[in-house]
Amino acid sequence: MSLANGRPYLAIPGPSVMPEEVLRAMHRAAPNIYEGDLIEMTASLIPDLRAVARTTQHVAIYIANGHGAWEAALANTLNPGDRVLVSATGRFGHGWAEVAELQGIAVDLMDFGKRAPIDLNRIEDALRADTAHAIKAVLATHVDTSSSVLSDIAGIRAVLDATGHPALLMADCIASLACDRFEMDGWGVDVMVAGSQKGLMVPPGLAFVFFSDKAAEARRALPRVNRYWDWTARANPEMFYQYFGGTAPTHHLYGLRAALDLIMAEGIEEVWARHDTLARAIWAACETWGQTGPLEMNIADPALRSRAVTALRIGAPHGSALRRWVQDNAGVTLGIGLGMAEPNDPAWHGFFRIGHMGHVNAHMVLGALGAIEAGLTALDIPHGTGALAAAARVIAGRTRCVG
Repeated sequence: MSLANGRPYLAIPGPSVMPEEVLRAMHRAAPNIYEGDLIEMTASLIPDLRAVARTTQHVAIYIANGHGAWEAALANTLNPGDRVLVSATGRFGHGWAEVAELQGIAVDLMDFGKRAPIDLNRIEDALRADTAHAIKAVLATHVDTSSSVLSDIAGIRAVLDATGHPALLMADCIASLACDRFEMDGWGVDVMVAGSQKGLMVPPGLAFVFFSDKAAEARRALPRVNRYWDWTARANPEMFYQYFGGTAPTHHLYGLRAALDLIMAEGIEEVWARHDTLARAIWAACETWGQTGPLEMNIADPALRSRAVTALRIGAPHGSALRRWVQDNAGVTLGIGLGMAEPNDPAWHGFFRIGHMGHVNAHMVLGALGAIEAGLTALDIPHGTGALAAAARVIAGRTRCVG
């Protein structure tokens, strides 16, 4: 007998759970794309997107996923043959580096492994050694979805300023936007990329590139940019179709409007606080389970963990077995251990991830944790007791003053 009947819970690190408000907003007939409400509504998205990114600067919207955002950011700022410094703290840092190489950009890759943050001293050494300023941009992943490492983007800006290096600072916030604190202007970020399917709670299909005046100057210095990726008209359209380089992604835009309404109503500071509390509840449960048995969080230091996703190690074959049991018997889908081992390596089955981004609340998190504990018990995987109580104490402690 399965107990998975009923509403499923997608507890993976994106696509994230879509709120009912988003689903209702998207469930409509095709609109007029030439005049009327859609045009006015789309214009209203821009200031709210800026507010979520904590910037007063420019934003371009693409019909794409995060990989498209990576490509757009590079296409608008760099020529083939230019050099970039890329830091990797998991699979997605390597992914952005690969996109750069395919665009003919020379990549200096600093691989910090899968369990460590960016070493700012190594970044500083590389920038000080680059006396000719051949490095045109420094690329960093704010949260690598595979490893759940949270990187110090403000620290990289401090290093750039201390060395007097003119390189652009580019941040991948695909996993972190509207989950982990991010301050584009406050941290001196020149280019930030994001997607619709995680903290913004909209289906995959929209990519965002936020960029500073300095990055806009880099774009103007390029001899040419592929017309579709060129952010110039998208960020300052004279006609509606220029927002998207063609036909608008109509229903995604309605969904995004509903999602931004939810974020604006809650307040971005409160959104960050909610994610922090729910993440800490998950960590408390995982720490308790790990007191007896093989489970451990991929990142030991809480200060270096994302509030959007938690990557876990449990040893093969427990990771895959637990994911399958929880999905089949409790209706909760957990994330695979993406990038932690090759799929043909038996070790691949020793990892899983819990996504806790976007439209999540206390009962969703506690329900997912209860399902995981049931799976650990059913599969006879050793684990410590009292995990759910530990998670509940975190939630109770953070909300007690509310009433």
